[in-house]
Amino acid sequence: MIKEKLKGLILGGGKGERLRPFTYTGAKQLVPIANKPVLFYAIEDLVSCGITDIGIVVGDMRAQLEKAVGDGDRFGARVTYIQQEAPLGIAHAVKIAADFLAGHPFVLYLGDTLVLGGVATFVQHFRSDSSNCRLLLCRVENPQSFGVAEMVDGRVARVVEKPRQPASDLAVIGVYMFDGHVFEAVEQLQPSARGELEITDTIQYLIDKGLAVHAQELDRYWMDTGKMDDILQANAVVLDALPARQEGSIDSASQVQGRVIVERGAQVTNSILDGPLIIGEESHIADSQIGPHTSIYHHCQVKGSRIANSVVMEYTLIEDVGYCIQDSLIGRYVELRGEGGVDDRRYALTLGDHSQIRAV
Repeated sequence: MIKEKLKGLILGGGKGERLRPFTYTGAKQLVPIANKPVLFYAIEDLVSCGITDIGIVVGDMRAQLEKAVGDGDRFGARVTYIQQEAPLGIAHAVKIAADFLAGHPFVLYLGDTLVLGGVATFVQHFRSDSSNCRLLLCRVENPQSFGVAEMVDGRVARVVEKPRQPASDLAVIGVYMFDGHVFEAVEQLQPSARGELEITDTIQYLIDKGLAVHAQELDRYWMDTGKMDDILQANAVVLDALPARQEGSIDSASQVQGRVIVERGAQVTNSILDGPLIIGEESHIADSQIGPHTSIYHHCQVKGSRIANSVVMEYTLIEDVGYCIQDSLIGRYVELRGEGGVDDRRYALTLGDHSQIRAV
């Protein structure tokens, strides 16, 4: 049975508690991976699947998300925003999106999920087969931290949210596909012990009703970017896959090695760039060493400093810091100043938006 029209539903709510202090002032879905907000990867992935009618479930950070995404035209999509009054679970987000989805089959994408290479091949299977639900699975070392699928004779027999004793190491990743039967399921749900309508309970309802719940094991890189270490790892993996590109300027006194991206209006003077790395639009790098695996977002200034394996967000100033900034996540509008000089110390920093630090 061909599913003629698919819609997309992206979850952009949630408080992002695992990413504080950044999420006190910013949406976790807008943290950049290789200088692109992680939410944009999800939108672009859906559009690449031919899905252009997209709903985004939003919470307290609605204004930021609307400003960043707009009406979706820049992505070739039409975006509708759906307000969730509180983070009451993934299944609750599906429930309140029922009017937007209007009974259509759809792809549900968690807004902080990154799948390198996208999900188009998996969505095509869902379009053309008779499944009522399709899951993507990935083997993980810590299945107790995820929804876990138990397979019997190649079929999904059970799905449990964060089990203490997992029946398998197959985590259900944050991309799901459903047809209209899911709306009956979410209407029947009761809140879990943590007060949420669980998507795993939704899937189990479909299984218990004898509906066709299919699963495929993911054959490509996937990451839930909900924690700082995950963001740094995802940033490194995406940078590893990007080709070099120079749209800004690098002076003759600078040294470049590896794959380096310098975006429009960026300027690099008397610096060492050790790729893979990306320097964002209108950022200025001087007398510094950047990389590897480092993203400097737009309108930043870095002078007389060393940064490696880090993500630096927009409008940030880093100047004359003697130690090496490494394995760090530095927020927006941060000012980090030092006394100059060079020492052998390395520091991992987590600095929220608008932080002001004087390193002496």
